[in-house]
Amino acid sequence: MLPLAGVRVIEFCQVAAGPFCGMLLADLGADVIKIEPPGGDMLRQWPPISNGYSENFASLNRNKRSIVLDLKNPEHKKQARALILSADVVVENNRPGVMGRLGLGYAALKDEKPGLIYCSISAFGQTGPRSGEGGFDVTVQAVSGIMSVTGEPDGAPVKCGVPVSDFTAGLYGAFAIAAKLRVVQNGGPGGHIDVSMLGASLGIAALQTSEFFGTGRDPRKLGSAHPRNAPYQAFKAQDGYFVIAAGNDRLWQAVTEVVARPDLLADARFTTTLLRAQNQVALKDILEHVFATQPVDHWIAAFEAAGVPHGRINSYAQVLADPQVAHMGWVQPITLPSGVKTQTFGFPVRFDGETLPVRHEPPALGGDTQAVLGALASKAAE
Repeated sequence: MLPLAGVRVIEFCQVAAGPFCGMLLADLGADVIKIEPPGGDMLRQWPPISNGYSENFASLNRNKRSIVLDLKNPEHKKQARALILSADVVVENNRPGVMGRLGLGYAALKDEKPGLIYCSISAFGQTGPRSGEGGFDVTVQAVSGIMSVTGEPDGAPVKCGVPVSDFTAGLYGAFAIAAKLRVVQNGGPGGHIDVSMLGASLGIAALQTSEFFGTGRDPRKLGSAHPRNAPYQAFKAQDGYFVIAAGNDRLWQAVTEVVARPDLLADARFTTTLLRAQNQVALKDILEHVFATQPVDHWIAAFEAAGVPHGRINSYAQVLADPQVAHMGWVQPITLPSGVKTQTFGFPVRFDGETLPVRHEPPALGGDTQAVLGALASKAAE
């Protein structure tokens, strides 16, 4: 069930993008050894803190082992180098040039280990005019254009509430590593994988970049609406909001039946998907006049019966309690090194109908130092 069993990964990462990449590999069976500075990954300080242990850190570092090395210490640097040479993959998200100056960059290791896969995750990439700049999720969301299409049309700039620039970079990194592992296992060389948060953020914006390339115009903020489909957004009912997505003529007809407005089918403003999108403000006003007569539960049931895709505006408490989430086995119990019993959202992809279990709790800072370095010393002695 674990496709990366037998793969060893050395992780030099902090906060989100790199640790998420490492955790995906660990979830799939890789032995991920996280090398932390004496103060630990700074994410260990982020709340919520449960009896001294960060649940934010736990959410990105399960199934890993942790050792502490001070890379300014020559002996520790030597141990880090030996660990890299014992591994299949390195993942690091330091600012470009840092690992090279430590003598632990890809260029310093590739000749000694030609099969090494070395993945560097950064804000802007390893080379180029902006490569020396640092970045966090919010700054990359701003630079990448994501904030220009997020929020209400006349509102101030807002970021996506989920850190998409961080996590998409981690996803692209894990995907590229898995692809390169196949090359190496077939006798090919390793290599240096350069993942930038900027590139990952633009990569998932395919609809927006293609709109610009096709029209020469910048995509704009539409709130919850869609530039090419309607009704396809959040609507206000008597007691709250809900979403419907009627992305074709058949579904649009079903909507008119649910709201008992068959006359809308003949309205010249709404006869095609394109026209409905162009006139979606007027369409929203018409539909919300009807939706205001009943609560959300009524409309959810009505659109369910009509076969129109729909959704409540859930909080995380609500969605995590959804029966589908329980059925998939995604929420799993874990015990933190502090002894606190909590939960985590596990690996969301199933293999042959099975959800991958959390095999190891998130590590205490340096909790595996003695075991990992002891095994390394034994191997060197042999």
